[in-house]
Amino acid sequence: MPALRLLGRLTSINVRKAMWTAALLGLDIEREDWGAGFRSPQEPGYLAMNPNGLIPVLVDGDFTLWESNSICRYLAARCGDTALLPTELQARARVEQWMDWQAGELNNSWRVAFMALVRGQPAAPEAIAAGVAGWNRHMALLDGQLARTGAHVCGEAFTLADVVLGLSAQRWLNAPIERIELPAVQAWMQRLSQRPGFADYVGNGMP
Repeated sequence: MPALRLLGRLTSINVRKAMWTAALLGLDIEREDWGAGFRSPQEPGYLAMNPNGLIPVLVDGDFTLWESNSICRYLAARCGDTALLPTELQARARVEQWMDWQAGELNNSWRVAFMALVRGQPAAPEAIAAGVAGWNRHMALLDGQLARTGAHVCGEAFTLADVVLGLSAQRWLNAPIERIELPAVQAWMQRLSQRPGFADYVGNGMP
């Protein structure tokens, strides 16, 4: 198989999703720094691969792919890993449901508060407060799911849903906000910390 390349700076949570997936799969992947402080994803060559001008982009020979959750699914399927990405219809649908929830509902809940408090973007205090409340509310939904399974997001098995939501939960735990108590999330994060690549791509102090 051709060498895999991932274009994107490591400080990006979406880049770290893909890199943690690769580590779990035992894949060698060459990462190149693109994004803030590095090469611009607005360069014509990059835009030809991802017209959104966002990171990351996966390069697999002549094939390119953007959207971090799609990259994670592609890497698992490329390796034939049916634990991270089940092939049984309903099991896979459940994993993808939670991955889509992470990329849509959960990400949108933290965007204003995180970008203001961590990235320094201007925002009204009431908008920040509403963002923190929404972020906590969505994390409470995840806590409820984990309390029901007693193990991982979709049940007993560790899947890609845990990968992408693990990165999101780590961001919530490290953000300078007032957090609600979520014991199931805390216990789950302890379990995730034993996984290969966690220290490098999740618990590495990056927001």
